[in-house]
Amino acid sequence: MTAAAAPPEVLPPELLVGRRFCPVSWRRSARARRVSLRIDAVRGLVAITLPADSPGRAGLLLLRANAAWAFAALDGLAPAVPLEDGAVLRLGDVPHAIRHAPELRGDSRLGDGEILVTGPAPQLRRRALALLQGEARARILRRTARHAALLGVAPRAVRLKDTRTRWGSCAPDGTLAFSWRLVMAPGWVLDYVVAHEVAHLAEMNHSDRFWAQVARLSPHRVAAHAWLRRHGPGLLRVG
Repeated sequence: MTAAAAPPEVLPPELLVGRRFCPVSWRRSARARRVSLRIDAVRGLVAITLPADSPGRAGLLLLRANAAWAFAALDGLAPAVPLEDGAVLRLGDVPHAIRHAPELRGDSRLGDGEILVTGPAPQLRRRALALLQGEARARILRRTARHAALLGVAPRAVRLKDTRTRWGSCAPDGTLAFSWRLVMAPGWVLDYVVAHEVAHLAEMNHSDRFWAQVARLSPHRVAAHAWLRRHGPGLLRVG
């Protein structure tokens, strides 16, 4: 007779660290060689990764050892901005308030400083998100076409993602990908990110030749990097 398998360890969504509860998420990974933790800015919690055979206590010990850093990082996150009636967010440089407008027919749309969301209330978040992503795609495609024409290149495809660590990327096959959240950055920041990835279609590296191509397309490299370092984490808090 074989022994019954031990039940899986139940890992709590909060850990008491000192005198404060810390929200956490857990992930086991067969590829992880050690316990690690990072700040998940989207969900506002500490994400703990465990090797397959490590107990949850190992994550608690690591968190306790880094409690000051973790709580400082969590406290420093920008406020969460849910996609709900009355929420205010920026499209480019212009603040827009989300307004539920069930009396309007047709698709959700942009108004004068408003994001008008049609349909029933339970669908408000989904419809607002779809509008934002559609607006992001339109703005990114316009800039991609302009920059690509200047360099005499063409992307294989342009895709939108919801990445947490990269604002844009260029795959070896020429496919460009961008975070839809860039629609909430100033236009010159969005333009720089698009220019950066389009330049990779001409130079798939970060050589001097690559940066020369970027400079042809956008003068905002330094300022855009600084803006994204300072304000980029706040874009991840929308939704």
